[in-house]
Amino acid sequence: MFGNLSPHYRPLTPQSVGDYVRSRSELSAIFQPGDDIQAVEVGDGNLNLVFKVWATADPKRTVVLKQALPYVRLVGDSWPLPPDRARIEAQALEIHARFAPQHTPKVYFYDPDMYLIAMQNLTEHIIMRKGMIQGIKYPHFAEHIGLFMARTLGNTSDLVLDYRAKKLEVARFINPELCKITEDLVFTEPYRYTDRNPFHKEIEPQVLALQADEMLRVEVAAMKEKFMTQAQALLHGDLHTGSIMINQSETIVIDPEFAFYGPMAFDVGAVIANLLLSYASHEVRSADPDKRADFRKYLTDSIIQLWQVFEREFQPIWNQVDPINMPKGYQQHYMLNILQDAAGMAACKMMRRVIGLAGVEDIRGIENVDDRSIAASLALNIAQTLIMNRHFFITIEELVEAATACRPTYPWR
Repeated sequence: MFGNLSPHYRPLTPQSVGDYVRSRSELSAIFQPGDDIQAVEVGDGNLNLVFKVWATADPKRTVVLKQALPYVRLVGDSWPLPPDRARIEAQALEIHARFAPQHTPKVYFYDPDMYLIAMQNLTEHIIMRKGMIQGIKYPHFAEHIGLFMARTLGNTSDLVLDYRAKKLEVARFINPELCKITEDLVFTEPYRYTDRNPFHKEIEPQVLALQADEMLRVEVAAMKEKFMTQAQALLHGDLHTGSIMINQSETIVIDPEFAFYGPMAFDVGAVIANLLLSYASHEVRSADPDKRADFRKYLTDSIIQLWQVFEREFQPIWNQVDPINMPKGYQQHYMLNILQDAAGMAACKMMRRVIGLAGVEDIRGIENVDDRSIAASLALNIAQTLIMNRHFFITIEELVEAATACRPTYPWR
């Protein structure tokens, strides 16, 4: 266990939250001294405690408290984890609010003694993954997420930051333990036997074939090396549809505790991966063929649009660079590298979510074992196609075409 915790640190409980929020002057505009306060712990993630807190007399007076535990919640205190990740998350949210305030939750304060962030309770939004499982379309998502990624990634890169400022920011966001989780769970463990790979037996033949494919493992190793060494921009680091709160008009990105300086393609690829995991799940989740085709077209159109918006919103970044050192041809090469690497990163994220620890509800939440295996099989085939062909993709449309041409190989014939 990490031994450098503040002497004031204590994990909150629903019973102790009320006294805590009443003690914080930053919340005096929300909670009053005599308020009866209710709290419920809603943290369904893998790492932290998350509380929704509200005044009994007026539930609209509400906040969310997110507190880091000194271990991985999914596993327990046998897997220690530094709670300083809460500081990294708070500082990343501050940067996101600077460049994309419309897509960032309001933060009321960060408590360094409690490793706790108090932030806006997004009562009018739902977790995007849950909406997509239901087949809900979000017409502004692609525009919003493309803008968010372009502005937060571009403006924290060497293309904009002074050489000294960039290196100081890299140091401020050193996040080794959470990066190690990603390195292990995304780029290492899915490709070998480990007890932490809880995939179901029905897809074992496909998983074993994938793990035996040395050419694929060469490509995965290339993606891992980029993740570990390419300090290109400040990443969200875990930009999946479970980290996006959404409704029909707004998109809010939450939970950047995995933030660090890495390759832009990792964030872009993570979003593409989650849209394609949803695409694979609706192979069986949408029984009606017309509804299935319609929703999957929305998903693939969103992939195309988010990349187009990313390119468009990146143009102001290019307008700031030296055209002698970074001529047009270099700029095109830079963007193509992001696209091709995003295909590889998306593939690794998809394979991890099917094979490894902490799978996605889109697929693992399918109750019928045959249906679940069909969706998982399709997701793996899409992932393998993307990573093995990424160098051939010149446009986002080619990436989508390759993904949608895939078919599941389960049940085995």
